Amino acid sequence: MDGHDGDATARLRARGKLTARERIALLLDDGSFVETEPFARHRATGFGMEHRRPDTDGVVTGWGTVHGRRVCVFAHDPRIFGGALGEVFAAKIHKIMDLAESMGVPIIGLNEGGGARIQEGIDALAGFGGIFRRNVRISGVVPQLSIVFGACAGGAVYSPALTDFVFAVQDEARMFITGPDVVAAVTGERITPEQLGGAAIHATRTGVATFTAEDEAGCLDDARYLLSFLPSNNEEEPPSVVSADPPDRDCEALLDLVPVEPNRSYDVRDVVAEIVDDGEFLELHERWARNVVCALSRLGGQVVGIVANQPSVLAGVLDIDAAEKAARFVRTCDAFNIPLVTLVDVPGFLPGSDQEHAGIIRRGAKLLYAYCDASVPRIQVILRKAYGGAYIVMDSKSIGADLSFAWPSNEVAVMGADAAASIIFRKEIAAAPDPQGRLSELVAEYTDRLMTPYVAAERGLVDDVIDPRSTRSVLIRSLSFLRTKRPLRPHRKHGNVPL
Repeated sequence: MDGHDGDATARLRARGKLTARERIALLLDDGSFVETEPFARHRATGFGMEHRRPDTDGVVTGWGTVHGRRVCVFAHDPRIFGGALGEVFAAKIHKIMDLAESMGVPIIGLNEGGGARIQEGIDALAGFGGIFRRNVRISGVVPQLSIVFGACAGGAVYSPALTDFVFAVQDEARMFITGPDVVAAVTGERITPEQLGGAAIHATRTGVATFTAEDEAGCLDDARYLLSFLPSNNEEEPPSVVSADPPDRDCEALLDLVPVEPNRSYDVRDVVAEIVDDGEFLELHERWARNVVCALSRLGGQVVGIVANQPSVLAGVLDIDAAEKAARFVRTCDAFNIPLVTLVDVPGFLPGSDQEHAGIIRRGAKLLYAYCDASVPRIQVILRKAYGGAYIVMDSKSIGADLSFAWPSNEVAVMGADAAASIIFRKEIAAAPDPQGRLSELVAEYTDRLMTPYVAAERGLVDDVIDPRSTRSVLIRSLSFLRTKRPLRPHRKHGNVPL
């Protein structure tokens, strides 16, 4: 029996959308898809369902390859029951997720559906529960990718939220627990679907969407690119490549990219591009919490995760969103054996009652926990300044970084020299004939005695003070040495993350 009618396909085409199988074809290598259970049908009776039993039951499942590497995939078909999930629909997804787990390959969900199939009642709800349980069971075991092409409402949004990466099509994807009509009925608020849960909202404000693209093909291409950085499972190393970029290349441009003056702005992504292989990196959550940059790249052909303060946005301070964004990224890298490089230029945590009341203590602790718990190789590079608790949180040696390097112009201290001198010597400054002149003298003295990188190096908190131009070669040599790291861990069921 045909799974859909021509009108449904025509409506899809009129909106510029692809069918489920067309999406799978763009995602996978040509001719590699093997479909499972193409003739599955629901068993529901009543409410007219006995007369509507299309093949696939509204979801296409199977396996194939991306860049020659195996993956499992499922794709909602919005032409059948609007992509709503029923008992058989869910069972097909359960089976392909179980197969991905047993084979140790990524699972990719192509999502566009209206939630639970109301004609099937509690059986549909139980189907969602089975998906969620599997999302959690295989979390950190195999990579889980979710691509959202359209409506994804109610229980349907929780599976993407439990996965490692969420892609969303700009102006098409909609993710919310309760839709605009329910919001209006309960609260009186009038809001459009785009304003409530569009791709732009989730990319810039909620952090739900890791990536956005202008169209479906762009999202699928981005997913293929992301997979090139990820291992198939947590027992494998990320895929390496042979890089033509010399590992001992001097990074002359770094001398000009980062201003010596601690308060001058610059774009840290230029620093990342100068250091990594061929200037190529993939930034995650590019539009959310932009005061920290999280990216996947390669050094010497080996995949690395990069966390960097971004001085061009909020001076690079850590706030609640930046801490959560970086914490999530650190834990993702740690789960999939991706070494971490942290580029530090941080003036501290963002002050203010809004931050305190929104939980900067608890949420900032997430980043601290993530770094302390990470067992992959970890290297810190202090580019310019590292003040206060934010210095500690940005993977300092005191919380377990394997190696720490600093550029000659950097400053590591509890706070900036001006603020520190003003507090320590406030009485002396107030009594001086020329308070401003005396303050300048004391600032210079404090800087010379406590804020040079050599003070941190003397105490073993920095392993070496390096020439900025040698940053790339130092990182590649260090990562090569750390590749056999085997950390010892105490026996425990699991830690208690400050969620």
